[in-house]
Amino acid sequence: MWPFGADRGHGRIGRRGEALARRHLKRRGMKILARNYRCPVGEADLIALDRSSGRYETLVFAEVKTRSCDHYTDPEFAVDADKRRRLRKIADYYLNTHDADGLAVRFDIVAVVMPDGEKPRLKHIPDAF
Repeated sequence: MWPFGADRGHGRIGRRGEALARRHLKRRGMKILARNYRCPVGEADLIALDRSSGRYETLVFAEVKTRSCDHYTDPEFAVDADKRRRLRKIADYYLNTHDADGLAVRFDIVAVVMPDGEKPRLKHIPDAF
């Protein structure tokens, strides 16, 4: 069987990681505005509204990276310069097509490690880039 392109459970672990990330952001008081937001320039895993930032509301574009282990590297290091640039373009598109006047913008990373037989570990990095 051809090994490339096969799901091999990656899609499931990613969806589970995104669900954990959503719950985490909600517990931090954020309102989830979109999941897997797709537009002509790409896809954002989560878009949330954070009202806890003091005087102003913040639109949060969260990139979720989920791995089954972190033996070689932490999941957040997979958000490279290209992915950051793409996420900024997605944010620009979102801001231009939605009523977002007066909102600050922030880019977060939520790294999730889900080892077999262990409790998942989640690391939220607000304002990651």
